[in-house]
Amino acid sequence: MEKVGILSDTHGIFLPQVRRFLEPCAELWHAGDIGSLALWQEISAFRPTVAVYGNIDDYVLRRHVPQTAVFTCEGCKVVMTHIGGYPGRYYPDVKKTLARERPDIFVSGHSHILKVMPDPQSGLTHINPGAAGTKGFHPLITAVRLDIDGKRLSNLEVFELDRNEIL
Repeated sequence: MEKVGILSDTHGIFLPQVRRFLEPCAELWHAGDIGSLALWQEISAFRPTVAVYGNIDDYVLRRHVPQTAVFTCEGCKVVMTHIGGYPGRYYPDVKKTLARERPDIFVSGHSHILKVMPDPQSGLTHINPGAAGTKGFHPLITAVRLDIDGKRLSNLEVFELDRNEIL
């Protein structure tokens, strides 16, 4: 069993409150809009991290992380990209990737809206951790952590912080 932290849309900042929430995690997944190579290095030094780049990430960061990551964690296949949509509204390229890869988990970011939902048609769990940074329209800063044991996901926890408390 492995505890995984999932975040997205940090936009150049790794808040201490988010860091504390992710402390128990063995590994992190970052679904893009990291913000800078320096922040990517900081997050990767904190915990082993699988990441993809987002639409705000520059060419320097894009040389270090892919647009889409396909990997396995504890026997669970994961596809992660920044702009992906959600069940019933996947972007066309993402829909093709999901059909080809047949993952157990699909992670995306971009919307700044936290969503964890099953996709019975694709046989996967969709996770969008919302936004862990302060830039954007979202009223809450969010991240997710959960346990993965084989294909079983458990102990899902959501981090929420009112942006007004730190801005």
